[in-house]
Amino acid sequence: MPSSVSPPGPWRRFTAAYAQFLTGLLAFSVAVIIIPVTLQMISRYTALIPSYIWTEEMARFLFIWMIMIGAMIGVREASHFEVDVWPALPRRGEAAVRIASRLGILAFALVFVVGGIEFTRFAWYRTSELADLPLWMIHIAWPVAAVTWIVFLGEQFYDEFRILLGGSPT
Repeated sequence: MPSSVSPPGPWRRFTAAYAQFLTGLLAFSVAVIIIPVTLQMISRYTALIPSYIWTEEMARFLFIWMIMIGAMIGVREASHFEVDVWPALPRRGEAAVRIASRLGILAFALVFVVGGIEFTRFAWYRTSELADLPLWMIHIAWPVAAVTWIVFLGEQFYDEFRILLGGSPT
């Protein structure tokens, strides 16, 4: 018996795989951040580890990437903060409201792309003080997140416009 929903195309499979990769990367970074944070705590309260080691800087850098990866996943799953101010709307009305709200996210993403590229350029030849890491590896999180948001938003716009035009989402 044929299905009424078409199978996902290669783009949907790619974005789904990318989202899975991001979820795994987020879980991995949460596990990894435990190491520098634990070392930092030990260095503060004992003399076993010198307090000037790279742990605080590394934890900060990992935390930045964790936030950005979480934001990427949040846009993909549309799990960001929402306030329902409209009464129950028909399906098309709801799609129109979602398109409007996603246009705001898109504007924010475009600011992040432009600002993030400039931010990364600024850090291109700089290194961090303690760990001597290239700072562009941290700063590039902003444009990477923004481009990812745009990719995931494109999928959502496609679905919402299909609903708005009387079709069904993929």
